[in-house]
Amino acid sequence: MTSPGDTSGDTSPGTPGNTVTRSTKDLTRAAVSGWLGTAMEFMDFQLYSLAAAIVFNQIFFPGVSPAIALIAAMATYGVGYVARLAGAVYFGRMGDRIGRRKVLFLTIALMGVSTTLIGVLPTYQMIGITAPILLVALRLVQGFGAGAEIAGATVMLAEYAPVKRRGLVASLVSLGTNSGTLAASALWALLLVVLSEEQLLSWGWRLPFLLSFVLMIFAVWIRRNVKESPVFEARPDVVDGVALTRAEVKEAEAAPVLEAAISQRKGKAFFLALALRFGQAGNSGLVQTFLVGYIATSLAMDRALPTEAIMWGSIAGFVTVPVVGMLGDRFGRRAIYTALSLLTIAFAFPMMLMITSGSTAALLFGMIAGLNLGVLGLFALESVTMAELFGARTRFTQLALSKEIGGILATAIGPVIAASLTAATGSWWPIAAMLIVYSTITLVAARLSPETRGRDLVQLEDAA
Repeated sequence: MTSPGDTSGDTSPGTPGNTVTRSTKDLTRAAVSGWLGTAMEFMDFQLYSLAAAIVFNQIFFPGVSPAIALIAAMATYGVGYVARLAGAVYFGRMGDRIGRRKVLFLTIALMGVSTTLIGVLPTYQMIGITAPILLVALRLVQGFGAGAEIAGATVMLAEYAPVKRRGLVASLVSLGTNSGTLAASALWALLLVVLSEEQLLSWGWRLPFLLSFVLMIFAVWIRRNVKESPVFEARPDVVDGVALTRAEVKEAEAAPVLEAAISQRKGKAFFLALALRFGQAGNSGLVQTFLVGYIATSLAMDRALPTEAIMWGSIAGFVTVPVVGMLGDRFGRRAIYTALSLLTIAFAFPMMLMITSGSTAALLFGMIAGLNLGVLGLFALESVTMAELFGARTRFTQLALSKEIGGILATAIGPVIAASLTAATGSWWPIAAMLIVYSTITLVAARLSPETRGRDLVQLEDAA
């Protein structure tokens, strides 16, 4: 830690009452740590979502119609989001109480071990119904760890970032999601090209899950040298690295000021954040999960096409994400949220027309554009806006809960609803309609939210 008077390389959030600073080297370590952890989380979940869409219906749910097997695989994918909610509550409260850094070690270990074990699971053919039961159990453990990983990384980077570049720095978390999605999609695309159907179903599907163990070891090694968030250490309710309880606050020297801050009525900021999350999460579940299986089964197209589209879309996201972060710093969060939501709404039906046109080029363009507008672009804004909406005392918990409840309501349930609606109607229009509904919810929330750009993150009260 640098001394309060040392401004060389200072990356303090720049708040008036904050005397805790970090060097540029500290910021770099925190950024790499957050990027790796989030990359691992999304690699793990994207590996599973692609496996659920491509092979798990045959490996763990054989003997039923393709449509029913796809619904079952998507439902198994969704149970992880229930565990994520429990993890958000447990680790979020821990992170607000004892610091962000310690929690991030635990979450990444749980994710890495459970994902690796999926790669050694016996199949339905080997042990019958026990196989999908074990799969669900590992998904629950994986989700429990992941429930606070991205929230912790988001909070850490937002609290490390210089105030005028907070949107850009916090968007690096989204690049982690992008990197994980790209790695998982590239692995599956390679397997689909190199391996035969028999090889893929017998042993090839295990390789991506086993390889994730290497990333976990590297991420844990990086996190050993990351310092605690400067905002957490500068909080007036934190003494000796631990937050004061409500009873202890009453006995503190600054009791009147602290009590006024922590007694603020909660709720408005949380529901605004939840609605902001809804569009990105719902669109992600449809574009990155459901459409992969829909294109391969219902449209009977080459299974490599949607994974290739997601791969190229993820590559394009390395430009989209930082640009959106910088635009948010320049023009404010609300204006960019509004623009991206409106573009996604306008593009929903054209995107589905491209995907169902039978043209490979149109399908690729539609999915790449949809991924960057409705998923990655919104995620880049979400990373900083949700952190700014919440006060420092409950930021980790509220951010984690709003992300995971939004995930359950949109990402986890969405693919199951989409599979049911498309099966019932025999058409693709419900997918476009769901994209519009998700994005409209986020648009309304953006217009109702206060502008949070430049907010003092050490403040204990919420922005709304």
